Amino acid sequence: MSRFMLIFAAMVMAFSVPAMAETRIGVVDLRQALFSSNDAKAFSESLQKDFSGDEAKVREAQEEAHKLKDRLEKDGAMMNETERNKLAGEFQEKVKEFNFLKQRLDTAVNQRKQAFLEEARPEVDAAVKELLEENELDLILPSEAVVYVKPEMNLTSQLLEKLNR
Repeated sequence: MSRFMLIFAAMVMAFSVPAMAETRIGVVDLRQALFSSNDAKAFSESLQKDFSGDEAKVREAQEEAHKLKDRLEKDGAMMNETERNKLAGEFQEKVKEFNFLKQRLDTAVNQRKQAFLEEARPEVDAAVKELLEENELDLILPSEAVVYVKPEMNLTSQLLEKLNR
């Protein structure tokens, strides 16, 4: 029985090696292609324009907190305890305001980015499928999953071209 299994395993390996040799694999950096595309650049400009006011508020709160901290460190030793406590309280409030504004901005930006990615997904999938067929590949892997790829098998630039059509 074990002799049969050994022969069977050898036959399976003998037939699978040529099949593996014929497999054609391509690699793409989806993130690079998507975020270098014209749509992504337009999205980025729109995002910058839409949130520039919120970013200014965050920067302003950060600067005010920094000024209060500097003043507390510089002049705190010369202030009486009441003034120092009042200034420390103002600093803590400004830090809370900064954290709140920053978190709100980050959440809004991340939601917009996620919506962009979900909207772009069908187009990216279609472009990857075209690459697969045009290059007669059996498999396309993301670059994050690959240690090394021959430059001619890196199809990121071709994917970017398809996304920019």
